[in-house]
Amino acid sequence: MTVLQALADPVRVEIVRQLAAGTGEVTCGEVEVPVAKSTASHHIRTLVVAGVIAEREDGRRKYLRLRRTELDKRFPGLIEAVLRATR
Repeated sequence: MTVLQALADPVRVEIVRQLAAGTGEVTCGEVEVPVAKSTASHHIRTLVVAGVIAEREDGRRKYLRLRRTELDKRFPGLIEAVLRATR
């Protein structure tokens, strides 16, 4: 899946919005979206595979962060444009 395809879903955009508003990493459990936990996991996995977010495991916890620097190099202004367009 491409970055643009990953960002075409409103649930995934909400996950990105929450990560963009934060100051670093958050656990998967801190992401609040109006879908079942299994569905949220699917959306998180899709964003990881597309390269939009990074995932780090520490014991039983998974931490997520937006790959803003990498995305801004590949697609300057994309994250800001997507977040502005979906407010």
